Amino acid sequence: MGIITILWEKWTEFKRDFYKITLAAMIAPMMYLIVFGMGIQTISHGEPYLNFLIPGVVALTTMNGSFNAIAQNLNVQRLYEKAFDQVMISPTPLWQFIVGQVIGGSLRGLYAGCVILLLTMPIKTGLIFNGWSFMVMFLNGAVFSIVGVVVSFYAKNHADVPRFSNYIIMPMSYLCNTFFSLDTMPSGIRQVIGALPLSQTSAMLRTISGGGQADIGGILILCIYLVVFGGLAFWFLYKKKNL
Repeated sequence: MGIITILWEKWTEFKRDFYKITLAAMIAPMMYLIVFGMGIQTISHGEPYLNFLIPGVVALTTMNGSFNAIAQNLNVQRLYEKAFDQVMISPTPLWQFIVGQVIGGSLRGLYAGCVILLLTMPIKTGLIFNGWSFMVMFLNGAVFSIVGVVVSFYAKNHADVPRFSNYIIMPMSYLCNTFFSLDTMPSGIRQVIGALPLSQTSAMLRTISGGGQADIGGILILCIYLVVFGGLAFWFLYKKKNL
């Protein structure tokens, strides 16, 4: 019941701010596609650059949609509305609270990614997006939702979440196999950035869109991130409850 309650809260918020959420999911990715994909006519890996760019932008959009849906709202609820204190003393199991947040954030990221796919359908790129694509998008959203949960828990004030976005999320947006291939990076740096979740998601979506199969190793890496950050979230919650 706790998970359903959290999801109902997210659904109510989504219905209330539907147009704002949809426009926010559209504007920045469409600018990337227009400026880089259509404005800069070039070839990447023997294909039009737009074919390389679209999967990366979809991965980027699921990341931003999921992280922003959780980190900002949960941070405000914890620090200013004090709603988080009510969760701590309620009979709802804390793991259900976290799982509900992760699923809700993942669905928000998946929706944002699907908006971009719908907008790019008329371009006729020949890219393939199937059930594996949506699973990878959902899993990527889950990773960055739980990252958003952890950031909101450990933030000391409301400004800490935008700082994390500026220091971590924004660099990942540009470096993690979204706008250019990691093959051009120096050895060492390439391996570190390639292990980040957005790099894995971009690579898998690009492979699937070209008719290939999802990389089990990439899925495993995303699951490891999900488990590690999930452990941090649980540790914070149960430590705070036992103070």
